[in-house]
Amino acid sequence: MTILKGRAITSCRACSGALSIPFCDLGAQPVANSYVAMEERDRPDPVFPLNVRVCERCKLAQLDHVVDAGAIFSDYAYLSSVSAGWLAHARAFSETMIQRLGLDAESFVVEVASNDGYLLRNFVAAGIPCLGIEPAANVAAIAVAAGIPTETRFFGREAAAAILRERNRAPDLIIANNVLAHVPDVEDFVAGLSLLAGDHGIVSIEAPHLVRLVENVQFDTIYHEHYAYWSLLAAERVLNRHGLAIVDVERLPTHGGSLRLFARRAESSLHPSPMLEAIRAEEAAAGLDSPSFYDGFEPRVRAVLDAFRTYLDESRAAGRKVAAYGAAAKGNTFLNAVGATADDIALVADANPLKQGRLLPGSRIPIVSPDALLAAQPDDIVILPWNIAPEIMRNLSAKGWKGRFVTAIPSLSIHENSP
Repeated sequence: MTILKGRAITSCRACSGALSIPFCDLGAQPVANSYVAMEERDRPDPVFPLNVRVCERCKLAQLDHVVDAGAIFSDYAYLSSVSAGWLAHARAFSETMIQRLGLDAESFVVEVASNDGYLLRNFVAAGIPCLGIEPAANVAAIAVAAGIPTETRFFGREAAAAILRERNRAPDLIIANNVLAHVPDVEDFVAGLSLLAGDHGIVSIEAPHLVRLVENVQFDTIYHEHYAYWSLLAAERVLNRHGLAIVDVERLPTHGGSLRLFARRAESSLHPSPMLEAIRAEEAAAGLDSPSFYDGFEPRVRAVLDAFRTYLDESRAAGRKVAAYGAAAKGNTFLNAVGATADDIALVADANPLKQGRLLPGSRIPIVSPDALLAAQPDDIVILPWNIAPEIMRNLSAKGWKGRFVTAIPSLSIHENSP
């Protein structure tokens, strides 16, 4: 059994400024990806404060209580390759970067937090030397078995220096997709990116955009594995401090609205792209550098939770059987914030075999296969990973399910699935 330890944070982990701006307090919750084995079902979950505050100096939104990353990520239950949509996203990015940078057999690509090799498989197939850095040993083993060169370690200055020593060259491309939020020591991590990039390497970073989180009430993306929540404003301040300049940015639909940042060693000759200037202007107009932007988010969160609690209570009173799809971390934040249990939602399905046969942390809802979900014949299926809801609806409908779909974010929506 992994022993989880937490500690309070009293100053910004990026710039040491005061965490004086309140944003969203979701109470004490278990770690979102700490799925419970059946034999431990009677053991209470360790819980830790889940409260986001904002640094008054650099405006990085971050948890004010962190759980040890080594305990969270050494044995991880998330597999990127489970989602067909995410595989397509990774393939399109890889093909674009190979063409844009002219990558070939003489090039070198590194991905930080490479998971099960879902992205680097595209570079391997193209004959481009690459290396994945993945701290979760169980997930890294899957990548290695698939022929993806992968080292099991956390990334930072030390890892970057080791790669440079062993390869005797800097990578042409460093990929850090959806990892920036997962880094407790962001200074060491970004310093490692800068060191590894050298004078000519390109760093590509994908991260959910704080503006979209606020706009669409995506509070369920707040959990202990996500130490920080990124705006372009905060990202530029951290990267610049370590000699990296953002030169271009793309808007992405992934994870409810993300940014893809392209950075390289800062030079006076670099000029920002029109899109970079546009998003800077958007954030400035929204007031991200002012405490007023962060005010009023919590009442909107409470309205979403109250609406879903009412739906659950009315469904139960009417005798409707409610199940859920997607044992995702965001779903665990949501269910625990709303106080749901197996009395409210009978079961949750997930395609990831590492989760099946376990229980959700906190709510203790059992996790089953998608086929078992269909066999249970619920009246409603609540889709917890709303970011891939269309893909899930298509897949379940194709298998013959004709009940209702329910999503709760940004507001409660019930979708009739007609024959």
